[in-house]
Amino acid sequence: MTSLLQVDPLTRQGFAGFGDVVEEGGAERFPINQGFAERFNNLANVDVNDGGGQTNVSFIVARPRPQPVQLTLMERHPLGSQIFYPLQDRPWLVVVCRDPLNVGSYRAFRATGRQGVNYAKNVWHHPLLVLDDASRFLVVDRKGPGTNLEEADLAGRVAIRLTI
Repeated sequence: MTSLLQVDPLTRQGFAGFGDVVEEGGAERFPINQGFAERFNNLANVDVNDGGGQTNVSFIVARPRPQPVQLTLMERHPLGSQIFYPLQDRPWLVVVCRDPLNVGSYRAFRATGRQGVNYAKNVWHHPLLVLDDASRFLVVDRKGPGTNLEEADLAGRVAIRLTI
């Protein structure tokens, strides 16, 4: 039997316990560059130093998965946090859970194209889920020694589909 997972709007309150919502609203703000720019500061807790890790900044170009979206894999990063921030104003999806084998622990969110997420260390999340082709994201995560990826294959164990 397949469980349907409702997609809710991404909010700081709803995402609490999984990491940070990265957005302008609620950020520490101040002018810089002689007043020609505004800085939005302290948006997320970048946590990548365990095991000799360093900060890695990259970007990803993603394409949508076939609809309806079937969740077949969850992943987590035990040695560092991971930020995804869209580089265009297009909505996208975020799926997290406490336990990949417990359907009741899953949460799904619809992020605006002006919201990113910072998955805290050890938070189970689905790989990037975009709604539009050629969706570009800035990624800030960990590079360095050690194993920083754990995957949970859901095939034949848990059946979850997103209702978009």
